[in-house]
Amino acid sequence: MRLSLGISTCPNDTYIYEALVAGLENSPFEWDVHFADVQTLNEMIIAGKLDVAKVSAQVYPKIRDNYVCLGCGGAIGYGCGPLLLSSVSGAFDPAKETVLPGANTTAALLFRFWFAREFGVKSGRPGACAPQVRYALFNEVYSSLLNKSAVQGVTIHEHRFTWKRDGLHMLQDLGAYWEQETGSPIPLGIAVARRSLSYELVRNIEKEIRDSLSMARKRSELVTPFIREKAQISDEKVIESHIKMFVNDFSESVGEAGRRALESLWGIADC
Repeated sequence: MRLSLGISTCPNDTYIYEALVAGLENSPFEWDVHFADVQTLNEMIIAGKLDVAKVSAQVYPKIRDNYVCLGCGGAIGYGCGPLLLSSVSGAFDPAKETVLPGANTTAALLFRFWFAREFGVKSGRPGACAPQVRYALFNEVYSSLLNKSAVQGVTIHEHRFTWKRDGLHMLQDLGAYWEQETGSPIPLGIAVARRSLSYELVRNIEKEIRDSLSMARKRSELVTPFIREKAQISDEKVIESHIKMFVNDFSESVGEAGRRALESLWGIADC
């Protein structure tokens, strides 16, 4: 059976899905693979253009009528959330624009979750306000901070490991804030499949993702040429750190803690 698959070029995705993309032995599927940034994948899945995809966890309330959330292949964990950074100082300015990596990303939602409690109406502070934001691709967010065309922005993926080296300033670890406020792991991404696919096909898709992850974990090398080629950064240590941070037991099975975290996130996404 031929299905379309959308994943990002980030090392955690390419690590998990490499064997699947290459073609697993005795697989019932042929995969047409689309590589894109997470916001583009979100937009493609909202438009119903893919059969299976790894997308931002927060987009699910918009697509749940047409897609099921898979029990593996996503990105959930502790200490792995997006970072709110500044190019000029260590103090957040609520009156200034914040650049976010796509309107439908979990990073954008976690920023709004933090802002509402610290500076918005929910904070109870005098003069509470709404955030001033604009959206850009995740790599453009980072480059705008580096060239100081943006004062503050939310970074994701590999840039979690390079901000200090590049002279940027941490304003808030948004993942740590989520953990503190909810007591849950950070539900960044999920894998989804068309709801119109049969129960048996969905189970086979999950098995294929788990088999692909199992093969990756059995390899002697963490970073393969495929992962290296697709990554948006060339630093081998950063690629390794990225995989080690974002690929974990939740990648193989969302589990009860992961489900609770997702339900919490979807609750605020619906608001």
